[in-house]
Amino acid sequence: MEKKHSLWYVILIASAAGMAGLLYGFDTAVISGAIGYLQEIYNLSPAMEGWVISCVMIGGVTGVALSGFLSDRWGRKKLLMVSAIFFIISALGSAFAIDVTTLVLARILGGLGIGFASALSVTYISECAPPAIRGRLGSLYQLFTILGISATFYINYGVANSGTYEWGLELGWRWMLGYGTIPGIIFLILLFFIPESPRYLVQKKDEKQALHILQRINGEKVAAKELKEIKASIEVEQSSSAKELLRPGLRMAMGVGIFLALFNQVIGMNAVTYYGPDIFRSVGFENNTEFLATSIIGSVQVVFTIVALLLIDKLGRKKLMAIGSSLMAVFMVLIGAVFYLDLPNAGIFLIIFIAGFTAAFCVSMGPIPWIMIPEIFPNHLRAKAVGIATIFLWGANWAIGQFTPVLINNMGSAFTFWMFAVINVICFIFVMTIVPETKNKSLEEIGQLWKTKEQKENEKQVKEELA
Repeated sequence: MEKKHSLWYVILIASAAGMAGLLYGFDTAVISGAIGYLQEIYNLSPAMEGWVISCVMIGGVTGVALSGFLSDRWGRKKLLMVSAIFFIISALGSAFAIDVTTLVLARILGGLGIGFASALSVTYISECAPPAIRGRLGSLYQLFTILGISATFYINYGVANSGTYEWGLELGWRWMLGYGTIPGIIFLILLFFIPESPRYLVQKKDEKQALHILQRINGEKVAAKELKEIKASIEVEQSSSAKELLRPGLRMAMGVGIFLALFNQVIGMNAVTYYGPDIFRSVGFENNTEFLATSIIGSVQVVFTIVALLLIDKLGRKKLMAIGSSLMAVFMVLIGAVFYLDLPNAGIFLIIFIAGFTAAFCVSMGPIPWIMIPEIFPNHLRAKAVGIATIFLWGANWAIGQFTPVLINNMGSAFTFWMFAVINVICFIFVMTIVPETKNKSLEEIGQLWKTKEQKENEKQVKEELA
């Protein structure tokens, strides 16, 4: 009698791994609430303010770079658990920091954990999920990230309203950062209930346990087929090298992957996320209404990320990214104009324009690069290519966190946002001219997009000879 597989079991393990996004979302958003207090306490310069926010990315880049090697050595599950422990220690260390140096060190440790988790979460899900629902389950990481960001904005607002401004300077920011222990503990507990990745078990020659897990996920017939495919894939990968990504054809795929990763970070959304309260405060928001305004933007993120998940397989990746980048360019011009013209009731206009920009981002350049980057590479090179693209993504994330306050201080808010408008125009041109449409294409069909004319002719000739 065939062993039954459980959809709920699959959803549990995918959700547990996807909750790594909650850690990333929390850390991305929480510092926006604390940085105003920290700036006043420690009299931070614009460069130092950027460093306090962006230092977490140093840990993130390191974590991403080491994740492949360490997860192949220790396993996906164990390294995800290490990432949760690092995040919990980081949240406590940040809350009890005695000076800027200890705060920075705690945040770098948290970044290391987030780097591990961001690289391994989607990888783990893709290695465990049934093929028919792999894409939807893989999107859980992005959804949890946005939920983490939105929830954290409301946590910041709640903490800020829990006492006087003086209380916020003394203890409020510590509570904001300390709340990170909660998602960290939840993530750690859930990881105890998930299995090790079947792919990792096959790598370690534990095929019996791998087959048992695959049967719980897919049933006996599909599990046997999946096990054979995993074994074949590992054999191919062991004979492959990252240098293959520099071959004609794949060079273009690697270039597209890197540019998608960069544009995901540099088109302006992170500047709003990291410095939202400061931006709203600069146009007259006060008495914690700047935190409420930022929370509204977080809610917009949640709603339109869900809209994106509903539209992406209907309208297509390319069309959504083109529409989104063009709208983001328009809204960035309008946001800059609010600061340049010093309009009356500027705050209302700013909320409307930032909400519009956020909605456009969340249906386009927010989730789509995370989906497209893994699917544009061949199976045997996917892990290596995604790792390289993710390093660029984290590096760009660091640059935005580090230099946004410097740009605003030196160039002014208007010209900073207009700079982001220009970047969005470049993104639109890039999407329209270089990025392919992968909607309704199999991974094999996508692989054909990167092959040179000569490679396609050789393949055709081989098929004709075999026929």
